[in-house]
Amino acid sequence: MTAGRSGRSAGKSPRKRTGGQRGSVRIIGGRWRGRRLRIMPGDANRPTPDRVRETLFNWLAPYIEGLRCLDLYAGTGSLGIEALSRGAAEVCFVERQREAYGQLREVLRVLGCSSSRVLLLDAGKYLESTSEPFDLVFLDPPFDGTDRANLCTLLERGWLAPGGFVYFELSRQSELPKLPSGWEIVREKTAGQVRFALARTMSES
Repeated sequence: MTAGRSGRSAGKSPRKRTGGQRGSVRIIGGRWRGRRLRIMPGDANRPTPDRVRETLFNWLAPYIEGLRCLDLYAGTGSLGIEALSRGAAEVCFVERQREAYGQLREVLRVLGCSSSRVLLLDAGKYLESTSEPFDLVFLDPPFDGTDRANLCTLLERGWLAPGGFVYFELSRQSELPKLPSGWEIVREKTAGQVRFALARTMSES
């Protein structure tokens, strides 16, 4: 991996969580494997389900070590924290909801993680600021009312390193956004009510 994720916070259509007890999210692999992180109660908070994260990070396993990651719409931070646990070099979390922002900062403090930044900011506003390249972007905004194609266009403005990855998560019934030239979907799957996919950008020649 949050901005009001949040890709996994307010704004998403309520649905039952899959994997993990209510009020917590489990880190699946890496140095913090098995740790449970407290999350804000309520159906509006939507961490990425365990089985989806497990599949995603199986896809990313050959690449994750040392990546610089951007977790837009961070919410619980479950994607970005999983990446850090598995060897990512750095994660920048972007979250606009103050309570989720505070909770995420506390979780990272408890984990003793110094290789992360948490910004209290809207994702679109962040992408309109001065860009810095990331190797992996988690793009998991609210299921409804988010223009993912526009977010992809914004990411094209210097936010992606050559050959970088972008992760999409959306409702099963939704179509993936039209991708910018030079992007391709390399993996795609559905699980329950979730469609998720991994895109990759063209490497420099």
